[in-house]
Amino acid sequence: MKKHLVLILLVLMASLGSASAAYKVGILSDLTGGTASVSPPYGEGVKACIAYVNENGGIAGQPIEFIQVDYAYNVQQALAAYKRFLSLGIVALQGWGTGDTEALVKFVAQDKIPVFSASYSAHLMDPAKAPYNFTSAPDYSTQGRAGLKYLREAWTQPRPPKLAFVFPDNPYGTAPIPAMKEYAKELGFEVVGQENVDLKAIDATPQLLSLKKAGPDFIWTGGTTPSTAVIMKDAQKLGMTSTFLTNIWSSDEDLFKMAGDAANGHFGLQGAVIYGQDVLGMGLIRKLTKDTPQMTHYIRGFVSMLVMAEGMKMAAAKGEVTGESIKAALETMRDFDPMGLAPAVSFFPDDHRPSMSVNVCTFKNGKLEFVKTVALERKKEWLGH
Repeated sequence: MKKHLVLILLVLMASLGSASAAYKVGILSDLTGGTASVSPPYGEGVKACIAYVNENGGIAGQPIEFIQVDYAYNVQQALAAYKRFLSLGIVALQGWGTGDTEALVKFVAQDKIPVFSASYSAHLMDPAKAPYNFTSAPDYSTQGRAGLKYLREAWTQPRPPKLAFVFPDNPYGTAPIPAMKEYAKELGFEVVGQENVDLKAIDATPQLLSLKKAGPDFIWTGGTTPSTAVIMKDAQKLGMTSTFLTNIWSSDEDLFKMAGDAANGHFGLQGAVIYGQDVLGMGLIRKLTKDTPQMTHYIRGFVSMLVMAEGMKMAAAKGEVTGESIKAALETMRDFDPMGLAPAVSFFPDDHRPSMSVNVCTFKNGKLEFVKTVALERKKEWLGH
């Protein structure tokens, strides 16, 4: 009897030991704030990937345990959530917005916690400024440059194309504007104006009336899907013929639900594939989602965690899995293929841009459709800008 009790206790201790050895990852989400239209599917993609990794051996046999917090797109709440994550022993963080990601830069560097953020501000890709920050998609500036390159190459008229910018006046909205303006001039665009439209705007008529006078051929829209829908519908009402180029958070399957046929013919940028696109990993995504279509943000969240998990596996192969060892491992990652769900990822000790490839999509007949992958040169002078 005593022998059996000892065995049971040993099994229980082994079980507890295994549970305590789980690698903890924090997930910072906006489920109720200004970006709640796009954050939930991204977070679901992150969690689906964690489940997938755990079902396939975890990290060197140990599972990933996640702790998710809704910080309502509030920087102070994000900082409080991070302190909680830290007290619970996370080794890495799946972050979210630009304001909170920037506020956390010095803390995660001090605490040696690698962060895969859903904010793609260019300066967050520069290890000299943000040593523990990573992403799975190119920065906003790279995305914008790629979109402009596509539009310029498709332009057939002899005169320069006219370009205007519409974006929210916050760190997220303003992040790529200087780089895009500079590259637009380099490509031969004529920049004719800019306006600010809030993420929660319900009317963009005054701003669009101002731009209409300038007659832009293309308008960059750097908000989220709801604000972009407002802009497109108001532009249609005003009889504007401009083609919109929307950023990564304005380019999703909900746009037609909100903007109707006002979305037709415009272009959007993505850092991952569209649900159902013919790539290697789509079979897995279909299986995990029981063939229920998901927003492209879901797939990008899945990819973000997949790349992080690969870094954790690389760290485990060399020894202990810590924030510091995960960072070191990631900086040796070269051409990691996330099953075709996004362009191949490479990080370097002095350059955390994951790739220079951006997917251009179009809104057509009620659907978001893939058009082309635009690849840019990894120019050193673009890093952080």
